[in-house]
Amino acid sequence: MLFTITGRHTEITESIKNHAEEKTAKLPRFYDSINQIEVIIEGGGSGGGSIKVEIIARAEHSKIFVVTQTGQDVYMCIDSAVHRLEGQLRKKKEKERDNKYSGGTKPE
Repeated sequence: MLFTITGRHTEITESIKNHAEEKTAKLPRFYDSINQIEVIIEGGGSGGGSIKVEIIARAEHSKIFVVTQTGQDVYMCIDSAVHRLEGQLRKKKEKERDNKYSGGTKPE
């Protein structure tokens, strides 16, 4: 799985990178075909404004899952965004699993 992290108007420290990589490493557990995860952290500028975290998960067959989270703390934004992305992946997996066996015989 390919992992990239980008900082816009902010510096990405080693601890932020490790935290994001550790949290996103668990995502393939919810949806098997994820092959690339991109984390974009956008700083609020010099005024100490809010921070925006965007996580883009790309899977096979051109499936893309995107989550955006804003807040004051980078770590909490990453955690919240990963949690929301887990929900998206779980929902997609359930839909695929439910639709796979829907062609059964009709009971009388």
